[in-house]
Amino acid sequence: MSENKTSVFSNGLLWFGAGISIAEILTGMLLAPLGLAKGLLAILIGHVIGGAVMFGAGLIGGRTGKSAMETVAISFGHQGARLFAGLNVIQLIGWTAVMIASAAAAANTLSGMGSSVWSVIIGAFIALWIVLGLKNLGKVNVVVIAALLLLTLVLSGVIFMGDHVPQAVGDMTLGAAIELTVAMPLSWLPVISDYTRIAEKPFKATAASCLAYFAASSWMFIIGMGAALYTGQDDIAQILLQAGMGLVGILIVLLSTVTTTFLDAFSAGVSGKTLISGLSEKALALIACAGGIGLAVMMDSSSFEEFLYFIGSVFAPMTAILLSDYFILKQDHSEESVDWLNLALWLAGFILYRQLLDVQTPLGITFPVIVLVMLASALVHKAVGARCVQSR
Repeated sequence: MSENKTSVFSNGLLWFGAGISIAEILTGMLLAPLGLAKGLLAILIGHVIGGAVMFGAGLIGGRTGKSAMETVAISFGHQGARLFAGLNVIQLIGWTAVMIASAAAAANTLSGMGSSVWSVIIGAFIALWIVLGLKNLGKVNVVVIAALLLLTLVLSGVIFMGDHVPQAVGDMTLGAAIELTVAMPLSWLPVISDYTRIAEKPFKATAASCLAYFAASSWMFIIGMGAALYTGQDDIAQILLQAGMGLVGILIVLLSTVTTTFLDAFSAGVSGKTLISGLSEKALALIACAGGIGLAVMMDSSSFEEFLYFIGSVFAPMTAILLSDYFILKQDHSEESVDWLNLALWLAGFILYRQLLDVQTPLGITFPVIVLVMLASALVHKAVGARCVQSR
């Protein structure tokens, strides 16, 4: 194996760790109103849809050897890609802060050391992961993921082996639940190629990454939904505390946050490299991590989560156009400065996405928007191409 390439196993392990996350558990809790059977169906459908799109995005990076934001140049030109790189850095620093703040609040409930102290501790571990780098994380990740696997099995036992009868409270449609679920794998669209680009076997590594994430994330969703149904609680820290899982709970919160949020901070550095060439990806990732810690300490995460969701809605139509260009049209605009046609198509897709936010469909709105934008992109480019041929 090439010294600079990552194995199929290491890619799968990396994304299994990404899927074991407090964010996934908390989102799974929101599905409780559906009940166990429909909730499981929503989790399965949402992860299949999100995983399929995630696979397409990751495969492009694996085959081209380009980072996530470098692949965006295929559709929008090398200057057009800088727009998305900048937005990606903003959202990744923001999500780093949200993940740190959420985990710090949970850890503080279990230990009482103070959320700010826990934010710094969690951030320090994320920084350590960045310093170790992808190649050196292999053996560390084996130990950490094995520990997480054991700890989450204990958590699953605490939730599902009790005497509680599941109680579905509230109201939610299947489409809304699928939209919530599909949003988690799709949030990794502007990130996954940062890791598949250095895979020794691009197709197998991308497939392993998506399948590992599918398994881990689905499991976390089920834990969250089960916690809400079987315990009646909507606070995972309180569930851990009442179950007497003080130290174990802290380890789950700490390790799961580090293995997930490391990817956000590291990818902020990779995207930042396309904007600031004078610093290394690792240095920029450490700066992003520091920024995330600062925001987590100083701000209430709920005050900027809505902005992050707004920024995140940028990337569904962007990825749809990229998938259309690479897999359907097989065209590359990397040598252009800006591809204005694709930028116009992206803007139309972004507006469509925002307009449909309150619309209920059986499959949510993100997946339908991606499909519609992909088809529109293919049809418009073919029509423009045919017109150009006729005018010659």
